[in-house]
Amino acid sequence: MAATTPIASLHVLGSREFGGADQFYVRLVLALREAGRPVTAVNRRGSPVAEALSDSGIEQLHLPLANQWDLWSVLRMRRLLKARAPCVVQTYMGRATRLTRVPAGLPVVHIARLGGFYRIDGYYRHADAWVGNTRAIADYLVREGLRADRVFQIGNFVPERRSFSPVERGERRRLLDILDDARVLFALGRLIEKKGFQDLLEALARLPREISGRSWVMLIAGAGEEGQRLARQAQALGIADRVHWLGWQDPPDPWYDLADLMIVPSRHEPLGNVILEAWNYRRPVLSTQSDGAMELIRDGENGVLVPCAAPAALAAAIERLLASDEAVLAALGEAGHRDLEAHHGKVVVLSAYLDLYDRLMRERLGGG
Repeated sequence: MAATTPIASLHVLGSREFGGADQFYVRLVLALREAGRPVTAVNRRGSPVAEALSDSGIEQLHLPLANQWDLWSVLRMRRLLKARAPCVVQTYMGRATRLTRVPAGLPVVHIARLGGFYRIDGYYRHADAWVGNTRAIADYLVREGLRADRVFQIGNFVPERRSFSPVERGERRRLLDILDDARVLFALGRLIEKKGFQDLLEALARLPREISGRSWVMLIAGAGEEGQRLARQAQALGIADRVHWLGWQDPPDPWYDLADLMIVPSRHEPLGNVILEAWNYRRPVLSTQSDGAMELIRDGENGVLVPCAAPAALAAAIERLLASDEAVLAALGEAGHRDLEAHHGKVVVLSAYLDLYDRLMRERLGGG
């Protein structure tokens, strides 16, 4: 293969969800196509990612990619790789990686992309290279015995920022009966235990109804198994009138735009795409000290950090930020946006993946 020939890549994901990894999968394959790179998306028929790419013009191939040992998908993937070689096949999360097996001798590089501290044995060890989207994940992969020279850190990028008019913002406030001068707090995520919404509600119950003469409301976007329990908790804490449950929002951009402060209460978060998304809108971020947040946020410079599962500390930080000068909040948001552009911008992340594909394929083909 000539050095100037673009490397074709196949991107394989077996999820039926539309979480952070799934959304990044969609963004990356779209970016590769925009860059003129041959790209094929392999996923499950009817899945959210398949629907999201349905009108994109990107070639999609559908496999069952079942949870159990799916021999049919394994064999179909082998035939696909033989037909498309030379190429890069990039897999996302455990299921797709476990079912992707490159036949010996093929000029195909298998890259496994991980967004969490997942079990390696039985899922990831057979890949040729591994990408962690944080430094902590990349270090974890090396500690698990994967080749250090084949472990790479490449972060995520977020969608392009959308523009909203003052009229649109006003309509959203009226939709929820939010007073014109009320401060808007925003949180986003699956309503499950590790996201820490139970701690956020406890923190909100500790706040006065007004801070520096202004009321506040909490907007929570997301869905999940804890939804009803969390709503009952808000009712029991006496804050149900100040908490708005928005449900699943796709895209959530209008709510980032409306927010005065983004709160990330997670007890466990490998990266925290919501931090990057908030920075995309220059919004100040208050987060717990999860792994991802600790890697992204420099406390007091581009955000504020508090301990995980500590409602009192979270409440104190919210009250302090809402009582601070507007310039303080704006400076935190601007600093976050600068970091986003420098380290998590679309051009930066896409270039890192393209360089990795080209390098690994040159090595595989004996070109250096």
